[in-house]
Parts: sequence; structure tokens; C-alpha cells
Amino acid sequence: MSKVAIVTGGSRGIGAAISVGLRDAGYKVAANYAGNDEAAAKFKAETGIPVYKWSVADYDACAAGIAKVEADLGPVGVLVNNAGITRDAMFHKMTREQWNEVIGTNLNGVFNMTHPLWGGMRERKFGRVVTISSINGQKGQMGQANYSASKAGDIGFTKALAQEGARAGITVNVICPGYIATDMVMAVPEKVREAIVAQIPVGRLGEPQEIARCVVFLASEEAGFITGSTITANGGQYFA
Repeated sequence: MSKVAIVTGGSRGIGAAISVGLRDAGYKVAANYAGNDEAAAKFKAETGIPVYKWSVADYDACAAGIAKVEADLGPVGVLVNNAGITRDAMFHKMTREQWNEVIGTNLNGVFNMTHPLWGGMRERKFGRVVTISSINGQKGQMGQANYSASKAGDIGFTKALAQEGARAGITVNVICPGYIATDMVMAVPEKVREAIVAQIPVGRLGEPQEIARCVVFLASEEAGFITGSTITANGGQYFA
């Protein structure tokens, strides 16, 4: 079993919690990021987790980045597809650029990261692919036709690929977080946050570490019989 993991979007928010959770569980972790050099440098200094910069929307950049990680840390056995962006707009105002940017990162990026690693996982007869989707990929959300489509696509990708990987010892699963207390969510006006929490039966936002614990379990050998699954971590806000 390879104990090397890549977490895309792994230096901030949910991704940072996942990177730390995997590190604490004994993995060598590579945290990928796309653009925020300052945040990545701070994360590396605070955690000791190495950071690697490339855009998951670029297949060749992903292949080169993965090769660099494997040269530094060893064969990658765990991939966490966490990187994601939003470009929200009502559909009648949505531009082609807004659509393509979100699909390019949130859906194509999952292919771009998984595909270069798949052959090695098959050869070694072990792999864990965990993709972070969203509650809005399950139920949809007004103003997020692009985001909801990309995150729903991640779920379909997971169900299909799980069937291909099963006999090779590769599990493929997806987690759909609800509203999590990341910096982005906490930055919205308090009244908006209160309205969000009012829709969550457990009465609070989720914590990034709660998503990280789901990932750590799915990455483990103990989770070898779980594949093609969708874990909903949303405080009861939506039942798939």
C-alpha cells in the first residue's frame, strides 16, 4: 500500500484540513494549489507539508506535477480531487467563459488528475481516489448551473470508474459536503449565514476537519470494500 497522497486545492479550506488529516494519519502528502502563493507558503511553513503549483485544468501540467511529486515522495496511492472554483451567475447571464472555467477545473480537472495516476494504481493493484463534490451537485442550486453540472458530473465519474477499478484494488468514492465553515463561507454577511444554518437540521455549519475525517477513512485499507459510494456530509440538509 502506497502511503503517498496528493490533495488538489490542498493548501486552503477543506483541502488544507484534508492534507493535515492525511499527514496525521501517516501519509506523505503533496498539497497542490493553483495560484495563491502567499497562502501556500504560509500553509507549508505551518504544517511542513510540501506544496506544488499547477492548474488541474491543464492535463499536461497535471502529468508533469504528478511526475514531480512521485520523484520527490514516491508512487502516489491516494488522490483527493478537491480543487474547485465557482463562477456564479443566473443562467441567462452566464457567459461561455464562466461555464468553461468551472467545468474545466471541477470536472475536467478530475479527469486530468486521475488519468495519469490510473495506470500506476492498476499495476500496483492498489489505489484510492476520493473526489470532493457538493450538496449542490446532488440537488442543484439557482445561479450555479455550471457548478452544479460539474459536481454532478464528478458523481457520475465516480460511479463509472469504481466499476473499472474494483478488481484492480482501486476504490473510487465521492464526498458531497454541505455548508462548511471555511474562510469563504465565514466571510459572507452574518444574516446570510444565519439563513443557511436555519436550513441545516443539526443547527450548525460543518467543520473542514469533519470532511477530512471522511477522506482519511476512505483512503485507508479498512475501507477496501467501499467503492462507488457517495457520502453526504451536510448535517441532514439534503438526503440523496
